[in-house]
Amino acid sequence: MNRRLTLIIIAVVAVVVVGVLISQIIPRTPSSTTPTTATPATSEIRGLILQGAGASFPYPQISEWARRFQDKYGIQVVYQSVGSGAGQSMFLQKTVDFAGSDPPLSRDMWIQYKESIIQVPWLFGPVVIVYNIPELPGNYSLKLDGIAVARIYKGEITYWNDPYIKELNLEVADKLPNKEIIAVHRSDASGTTEIFTTFLYKASIGVWPSELVGKSINWPVDATGRGVGGKGNEGVTSAVVQTQYSIGYVEWSYAIKNNLRVASIKNAAGNFVLPTIETLQDALKKANIPSSPLDDFSGILDSVIYAPGEKSYPILGPSHILIWRVQDDPKKAEGLKLFLKWVAEEGYNYIVEGYIAPPENVRQLLLKATELITTR
Repeated sequence: MNRRLTLIIIAVVAVVVVGVLISQIIPRTPSSTTPTTATPATSEIRGLILQGAGASFPYPQISEWARRFQDKYGIQVVYQSVGSGAGQSMFLQKTVDFAGSDPPLSRDMWIQYKESIIQVPWLFGPVVIVYNIPELPGNYSLKLDGIAVARIYKGEITYWNDPYIKELNLEVADKLPNKEIIAVHRSDASGTTEIFTTFLYKASIGVWPSELVGKSINWPVDATGRGVGGKGNEGVTSAVVQTQYSIGYVEWSYAIKNNLRVASIKNAAGNFVLPTIETLQDALKKANIPSSPLDDFSGILDSVIYAPGEKSYPILGPSHILIWRVQDDPKKAEGLKLFLKWVAEEGYNYIVEGYIAPPENVRQLLLKATELITTR
């Protein structure tokens, strides 16, 4: 009996040893739960096209992201630079998969679409005031404050050698020309305009009224014949480049790309500052960023425009992505989730000059957004 038990034990051990040896020689076929290096469902959605539209403010950055994302996953992101207002309208009509909007949903709109729309301020950048004054030295940045710019766009300051502007620029006061100022502004509904007019309202000590704050306004300077409208950041940039003695406002990357002269702006601490990574980060320190992509973001503009801080650049703005929480097309849902995840984890390594990557909590918002997107 003992001899038989011993033989059984030896046989069992032999089977186990042989099995271990075979498993080391022959690779196992992965099961459905075995993790792989492939991105889930990527092959199923390769060739997908995601349609977006909206603000011209983030267009250069979205274009860069779209190129790199397509190279990696074979998914196209097509973005139309039509302005925040048009982009929101197209999004609400569901003619695009996502919208780009510099300002977030207004509080009234957020209440109307609460729990239905995901929004994240996925990019920040400054609006800069640009000018075309040939007489000024190339190494000098014109100094302006909120009062001067507000009075220019109200049509009250007419010439570049106005005493108020000369007082701000004593170093070059004798070089400021007796030339009429051409004030260039956006002709379309624009988040850049809302950022710019919010700054004028906050920084001009009552010169710029609250009724002239928004994506689309009636510009007082137009009544003088010295106002010029341009569509998109592209249109304003082109008008300033082509028009001597003009002034305009554009997203910083457009100024960099087109070698426009950028003004130094007086901030809330009374210092004249240019946009730099340091001055933009200083302005972001007290940004009011909610903790969920479903929250109300309507207070974010006020927190970053004309923000306190010795070095803060005063005209900083966010640009938001808007996405429907419930998607009709499962493939579009997977594509959008993959795009947001890629931006959060890799996209911010490829920031185009003229923008600033958001704080870490915004990256987490993008990842939270991927968990919220569902299908019917």
